[in-house]
Amino acid sequence: MKLLVVGSGGREHALAWKLAQSPRVQVVYVAPGNGGTARDERLHNVDITDLAELADFAEKEQVALTVVGPEAPLAAGIVNLFRQRGLKVFGPTKEAAQLESSKDFAKAFMKRHGIPTAEYETFSDAAAAHAYVDRKGAPIVIKADGLAAGKGVVVATTADEAHAAIDMMLADNKLGDAGARVVVEEFLSGEEASFIVMVDGKHVLPLASSQDHKRLLDGDQGPNTGGMGAYSPAPIVTPQLHARVMREIILPTVRGMEKEGIRYTGFLYAGLMIDAEGNPKTLEFNCRMGDPETQPIMARLKGDFSKVIDSAIAGTLDTVELTWDRRTALGVVLAAHNYPDAPRKGDRINGIPPETDTAVTFHAGTALVDGKLVTAGGRVLCVVGLSDSVRGAQSAAYEAINQISFDGMQYRRDIGYRALNRKH
Repeated sequence: MKLLVVGSGGREHALAWKLAQSPRVQVVYVAPGNGGTARDERLHNVDITDLAELADFAEKEQVALTVVGPEAPLAAGIVNLFRQRGLKVFGPTKEAAQLESSKDFAKAFMKRHGIPTAEYETFSDAAAAHAYVDRKGAPIVIKADGLAAGKGVVVATTADEAHAAIDMMLADNKLGDAGARVVVEEFLSGEEASFIVMVDGKHVLPLASSQDHKRLLDGDQGPNTGGMGAYSPAPIVTPQLHARVMREIILPTVRGMEKEGIRYTGFLYAGLMIDAEGNPKTLEFNCRMGDPETQPIMARLKGDFSKVIDSAIAGTLDTVELTWDRRTALGVVLAAHNYPDAPRKGDRINGIPPETDTAVTFHAGTALVDGKLVTAGGRVLCVVGLSDSVRGAQSAAYEAINQISFDGMQYRRDIGYRALNRKH
């Protein structure tokens, strides 16, 4: 069978890599793909981003099923279009994807259905937003309502920072339509975890737990990014917490969508904040797998992932049992010079080691130019190490990284530190 993965990032490389391991799969097309997917003989890049053209391609090539990676095509209605054309596709419809594409929709939805989250107000008027910040004080969080590629959230530690973020989004229109409305919400403290599940409209299948590291620099310093590394499993997600998140957050979300006439299918990602007492609150929803969480999760997943996607599309996820590598997988993102502000492109990448049982490198912002691999985006690679312990997985990842080089390469040296601290 032929499969299609839509997207060009590290998440899509990891999904395609896993799907290609199935003995049933002849080829996995990746649209548009990246330099890493171009170099893998089981994968085939397709230079198409237009949704109607992608549907034409899937029909012509008799693609058995399509998995959609990033948020933009989901928000644009790729799932609706493919289904109208009778094509099998895994992802949420445009209506369901509002959980991610509009922060205001998500917050109002959580309020309606009693799902624990931070208190908030939504503003399109800068003066009213400034007044709210003056009333509430800092720390406080300012979020662009729309999709801003991981750059629409400012965690303001001072009132001045909050006012600057409001001006940047509402007055100066720096994020365009995405920032035409802002959500201002209370700052939640604690430890973050990523809780990702698959949903077939009715049944929910949880994936392995993971934890992402959002800040650019060691010790969670520096600006917010799309994610600088992740590991799985996350020790903070105990069996008790897992059950509670399913009961209080995930299931009420799926049932709530159903009540509102929206059948949720696809990956559902809840970004959680766990407070000191172990209570979870929802920071945000994504209607896709996380990036970089997908890379360590896929590295641990055993068995035929194409069959899991088949069941998800058929509405029979309740019959699926996932098996996981008992090892920890830890992924470290290598970012381009000047990421996240204005990442430089075109730097030559050298020394990526071959895949082994203990380390695999997934490509994100890479491209093949005249047969040479170069940087082509902010987050360039995600190097995943696997081992029986967090420290071992960390060592395996950083050992592989020591072989890789490109000008301006930057990465964190402490991915997994919270899990290590927890054990002492």
